[in-house]
Amino acid sequence: MKNKRSFFGIVFLLLIGFGVLATQSDWGFFGHRRINRMAVFTLPPEMMPVYKKNIDFLTDHAVDPDKRRYATKHEAVRHYIDVDHWGTAPFDNVPRDWTEMLMKFTDIYLTTKSGDTLRIMGDDIMDFGDKNLTLKSPRVLKKMTGEPTLKKADYKQFFKDNILPQYYEDEWTVDCEAVTNLFSKAGLNYKCSSAFAKDRFSEYGILPYHLIAMQRRLTKAFEDKDVKKILRLSAEFGHYIGDAHVPLHTTENYNGQLTDQVGIHGFWESRIPELFADQDWDYFVGKANYFSDPTEHYWDIVLTSHSYLDSVLLIEKSMSRTFPEDKQYCYDERLQTTIRTYCKEYAAAYNQRMGGMVEDRMQASILAIGSAWFTAWVDAGQPDLRKITGFELTEAERKQQKEEEILFQRGEIKGREH
Repeated sequence: MKNKRSFFGIVFLLLIGFGVLATQSDWGFFGHRRINRMAVFTLPPEMMPVYKKNIDFLTDHAVDPDKRRYATKHEAVRHYIDVDHWGTAPFDNVPRDWTEMLMKFTDIYLTTKSGDTLRIMGDDIMDFGDKNLTLKSPRVLKKMTGEPTLKKADYKQFFKDNILPQYYEDEWTVDCEAVTNLFSKAGLNYKCSSAFAKDRFSEYGILPYHLIAMQRRLTKAFEDKDVKKILRLSAEFGHYIGDAHVPLHTTENYNGQLTDQVGIHGFWESRIPELFADQDWDYFVGKANYFSDPTEHYWDIVLTSHSYLDSVLLIEKSMSRTFPEDKQYCYDERLQTTIRTYCKEYAAAYNQRMGGMVEDRMQASILAIGSAWFTAWVDAGQPDLRKITGFELTEAERKQQKEEEILFQRGEIKGREH
C-alpha cells in the first residue's frame, strides 16, 4: 500500500504540473475533469499516441456536455434517467432497446373527421408482448371489427418510418394514411383528419440509451481514423459515463427536493470530491476491460448506481438530525462571492458513514470510461493510432464552442439541472 500511495503521490505532483487541480473556476466540474484524465492511464500502450498526447484536451473538454445544457433543451435529458418513475428495480417494464422504449411510452392521437380526438396508442392502453401488441382502450375496442392486436414488427416499422425521425422536433406529426393503414389491419377504420404523437419518456432522462449510442459513434470514429471525432467523443463520453455512476442521476428526487434535502446533489457529487479526492483517495483502478454487450453493460452501471440511492439519502437525513446544526453549514469564498456550503467536518462524517461510496463510484467511473474507449477501439479493429496525425478545429467548430461558452456564462440552463 505504501508503494501504491507513493506512486499516486507522484501522479498528484504531475497533475499539479498539468494544472488540473481544483481551482475556484473548477467549482462543479472538478470530478469530471479528474475522472477523464485518470481514465487515460487505464489504456494499453497502443492507444497512448492519441490519448496521452491529447490528455489536456480530454481533461478540458470533459465538461462540454454540462456547458451544452445552457445552449439546447435536448442536452439535459442525456445526463440522467429517473428509473424510479417507472416502477421498482430491476425495471423490466422499461425496454432496453431505444426504439422499443419510445414505441411503448409514446402516445399517438388521432383526430377524426367529426373532430373527436382519440388516443389510440400508449403503454397504459396497450399490452406489449414479444410478437404482438394488444389494444385495450374501451373507446378503441368498441370501434373495432377485428382482433385487437397488431404485429409488433409492423408497429416498429411504422414507428421507425413516421415518428422516430422527428425525435428532436418540438411537435411530432403523423401521416393519417400511415396510421389508418396500420390500424386497418386490426379492423380499426377511422377517417382520420390529423394525427400526432407525444413522447412521455424522455423528460425523465435517456442516459443509458445515450451511452449505447455514444459507444457506436466512438467505434465508428475509430473505424474512420478520425482523430478529431475520437477525441471529442471520448471526452464527452467520459462525462456521461461519470454521470451514470452517480446515484442521484437515477431518481426523480435528484437534488433531495422531495425529502427536504435540497443541495445533496452537489454535496455528494462536487463538495466531497473537492475536499478529499486529492488528499485521501486512491486512483489505482487497473487496466481497461473489454465488454461485448454495451446495452447490458450500461444498464448495469445505472442500476448499480440506483441501488446506492437509499444510502445516499437516508444517511444524510439521519446525520442532519443528530449532527450539531452549527457544524452542518459553513461559508466559503468563491470567485469573490460568499457562498453557503456544507462544512468539512460534516462532509467528512457523511463520507465516512457512506463507507467511501463517492470514492468507489469515482474509481468505477475511471475504469468504465477507459473500458469504453478501449472497447470501441477493439471493435473498430484496433487501428494503428500512431498513424493518426494531429487536428485543428474548423472555424465553424470554434464559433460553436464560443457561442456555447457565452450561453454557459449567462447561466440560463435549458431543462432541469440533473
